[in-house]
Amino acid sequence: MGETLGLLGFGPDGWGDELAAGAWLTLRLALATLPFGLTIGFLAALGRNSGSRWLRVPGSIFTTLFRGLPELLTLLIVYYGGQMLLSRVFGLFGEGQVEVSAFVAGMVALGLVFAAYASEVFLGAFRAISRGQYEAARALGLGRFSTMRLVIFPQLIRLALPGLANLWLVLLKDTSLVSVIALNDLLRQTSVAVRGTKEPFLFYLVACLIYLFLSAVSSVGVEGIERWANRGMRRS
Repeated sequence: MGETLGLLGFGPDGWGDELAAGAWLTLRLALATLPFGLTIGFLAALGRNSGSRWLRVPGSIFTTLFRGLPELLTLLIVYYGGQMLLSRVFGLFGEGQVEVSAFVAGMVALGLVFAAYASEVFLGAFRAISRGQYEAARALGLGRFSTMRLVIFPQLIRLALPGLANLWLVLLKDTSLVSVIALNDLLRQTSVAVRGTKEPFLFYLVACLIYLFLSAVSSVGVEGIERWANRGMRRS
């Protein structure tokens, strides 16, 4: 038993360093993907909520496309397709083969999937805000940008936060997909440890506990953000 647990130690005889590095990369990837996905999702929701067909149609196509494709397939297309596209573009200028960073490819692929689902959450929040809010802001002389920043956006965050919190937890777990493009995340480091020690139950159990810990910490953080977002609301 002591020898088995010693495999989780830090140093040359244990795999603790590798698991910690994989968990840190997983967290960094999720945190880097979040603002990218939120921005694209918000812009897609703005387009779909717009009165212009030229904005609604691209937003709907984007959402349908990346919600319909499997996350793993999206990741492979972005990683390998991105390399092919960049190699051809740079080839026009006499450059050689271009290699896409696995971290950047994972961030873009997961961000696009996250954005597609986030746009649905934002769109539902937009439609939950009555048209009277816009009319009242216009009556006060506020422009479109000021109306969005001062009137609509604070309400939008409060309404969309529960759905976005669920998407964050999904994103945290979906980072495990990047192991297929040789990015040393938690799952890949765990798989390497399993092959090296022949202790699959131990290391996969530890990986499960690490993911559960990250999810639990995220839930606590989300609850704090929800309290902040609802600070002006009274209980009925």
